[in-house]
Amino acid sequence: MLKGKVAIVTGGTRGIGFAIVQKFLENGAKVALLGSKSETVEKAIAELKGQNSSYEVIGFYPNLTKEEEVKDIFKKVEESFGSIDILVNNAGVSSRTKLEDYTEEEYDKVSDLNIKSVFVCSKIVIPYLKKTKGVILNTSSMVSIYGQPSGVMYPASKFAVNGMTKSLSRELAPFGIRVNAVAPGVIETDMVKNLPEEMIKPLIQTIPLGRIGSPEDIANAFLFLASDMANYITGVVLSVDGAATN
Repeated sequence: MLKGKVAIVTGGTRGIGFAIVQKFLENGAKVALLGSKSETVEKAIAELKGQNSSYEVIGFYPNLTKEEEVKDIFKKVEESFGSIDILVNNAGVSSRTKLEDYTEEEYDKVSDLNIKSVFVCSKIVIPYLKKTKGVILNTSSMVSIYGQPSGVMYPASKFAVNGMTKSLSRELAPFGIRVNAVAPGVIETDMVKNLPEEMIKPLIQTIPLGRIGSPEDIANAFLFLASDMANYITGVVLSVDGAATN
């Protein structure tokens, strides 16, 4: 579905991001995965190459809030693979701190990674996507729809991601660039796997489909939105949550 396409995936070393990278590679894309440090990037690439030595995948670890660093990396991706067709803004950090306990440092950390990095990467990729009529895909969250009881900056940041998604879809449509987001529900990441059964069972009961989602469930949604099958879809925040927010 993505044969001949080149994708950049931020936060691509684990969890949902790693599943997206896998899915894109399986479907013929060349992928640059971005992580927070060299060790995690190298480990992810080694695992992918172990799965299939023919995968065309490279990795970098820039500060995603610094325009010059991102600009340098995107240039290297184009030099390595010839173009950039897809940007997945997946890097992010969650928060559960109550408002009265919030520090400025935590506020800045969540805001920088979840909002500013999406802004910076989207800005830098535009010249490349104008040439390829490409796609920007953002990772939102089910809490962007109805919030959460603590950690206010996490849902606030995902509300911001939804706003950027919808606004940029209008701004970039004249250039043939599509912009969409995926809002995952409760997904079986390492953190969820480690929760005790007495916490998991009540959680599952809130999901009409009766199960927790897998990273592959989310990666499939990204694959569809990245592909030409979705070439008339833009400005959408797609909920993939087993109807938990319906």
